Amino acid sequence: MTTFDAKQLANVGVRNLQPYQAGKPIEELERELGISDIVKLASNENPLGLSSKVRTALQETLSGLARYPDANGFYLKTKLAKKFGIAVNQITLGNGSNDCLELVARTFVNDSHEVIFSQHAFVVYPLVTQAIGAKGIAVPAKDYGHDLDAMLAAITEKTRMIFIANPNNPTGTFLTSDELSAFLAKVPANVLVVLDEAYYEYVSEAERAPSFEWLAQYPNLLVSRTFSKAYGLAGLRAGYMVSHPEVADLMNRARQPFNMNSLSLRAAEVALDDEDYLQQSVAVNAAGMEQLVAFCEKHGLAYIPSHGNFLTIEVGDKAGEIYQQLLQAGVIVRPVAGYELPRHLRVSIGLPEENEAFIRAMEQLL
Repeated sequence: MTTFDAKQLANVGVRNLQPYQAGKPIEELERELGISDIVKLASNENPLGLSSKVRTALQETLSGLARYPDANGFYLKTKLAKKFGIAVNQITLGNGSNDCLELVARTFVNDSHEVIFSQHAFVVYPLVTQAIGAKGIAVPAKDYGHDLDAMLAAITEKTRMIFIANPNNPTGTFLTSDELSAFLAKVPANVLVVLDEAYYEYVSEAERAPSFEWLAQYPNLLVSRTFSKAYGLAGLRAGYMVSHPEVADLMNRARQPFNMNSLSLRAAEVALDDEDYLQQSVAVNAAGMEQLVAFCEKHGLAYIPSHGNFLTIEVGDKAGEIYQQLLQAGVIVRPVAGYELPRHLRVSIGLPEENEAFIRAMEQLL
């Protein structure tokens, strides 16, 4: 008589998969330690909260929640197309850009393929690669960021996809337009390049890559962006990917029909037009970055210069202990030992008083 063994029933890639570890929620720390007034600087969220325009739009949307959302996201796609000068049929919507990253892999990669990504890059890249049974190729980082020459050298006849995060999470490193353009020109046409621009809005306009314009020249390029960071919609899960129309068509065949709910669709539409909120988000982030950098330099702490809404700081061999001590002080940051950065902690940029709470706690520990 056979016995039930769920692990043996699972796909090979899933059997030894370790689930994604999100930043510790405030409520969890409250339960564990019985403390209040907790500052969370762990998940690269927007400290401003929802914009007033989004709040109003969400209230107006509540009455229609008994009905299914628009499966094609017509109004959001139309706004995205108009704002960025792209075609509607180039857009794939996602339950956060994370959904798009998984969707493109499930659409184009199988267990006979290889997927290239960088050391210290977003953990979802190796996770989704393993889950679908493909072989992940982690290219050693260069100065904590992507070594594009080494990534090119890693391409084989089995390579189907390359993930690049720009700016990178969790290190905040950044590739220039010239570097990316030269890289794309050398990648074989049958290898898809996924450019993850989750932190795009925090990059200065002068430094931003014209990634959507490159799509006409490189049909193997896909660009993902999110509303979770600068637009402040992390809890609503709204993201999108822009690609060649034929690529988008295939992804939309595999996409779940209602992967964005009515609230996230409406919130993203409104947030996209709320330029005042976006500029305030960028300004608060820039000021907070200066605040944290000044603290590091005052105390001689090394840090990785960041183009995102976080700063990864080298605190030494006792990074795990310092993380726990910060929790005791009511400050949640992000340990990044899982990214092969055991001496570092990643600190999201908060409001001035939240950043100051982290600084005070750290100064007591130092």
